[in-house]
Amino acid sequence: MSIDLAKPIADYFTADADKADREAVARCFTEDAVVKDEGQVYIGRVTVKQWKENSTTKYQYTSEPFASEDKDGKTVIASHLVGNFPGSPVDLRYFFELDGDKIASLEIIP
Repeated sequence: MSIDLAKPIADYFTADADKADREAVARCFTEDAVVKDEGQVYIGRVTVKQWKENSTTKYQYTSEPFASEDKDGKTVIASHLVGNFPGSPVDLRYFFELDGDKIASLEIIP
């Protein structure tokens, strides 16, 4: 099933799928973006890049977005992840807040 995603969100999932270009994920975010994932908070584009580098080095996975809704000013994307991480496969919810054509915040919740 294919869903329509806002350009910054589509860019994020495309960049996340290309594990070779980790810089591409960081470019999806504002300079002062905030990411919350696995109980950790990452602030700023440089730190967001390190978060993504660590997760893609540690785990191999695929992510398939399958649902989207707008809620409380955020875009919530449900995505199915399969990989070599504990609990795989899992459906995660990604709460995106956009600022123009960039992601200002992202919270990932199981």
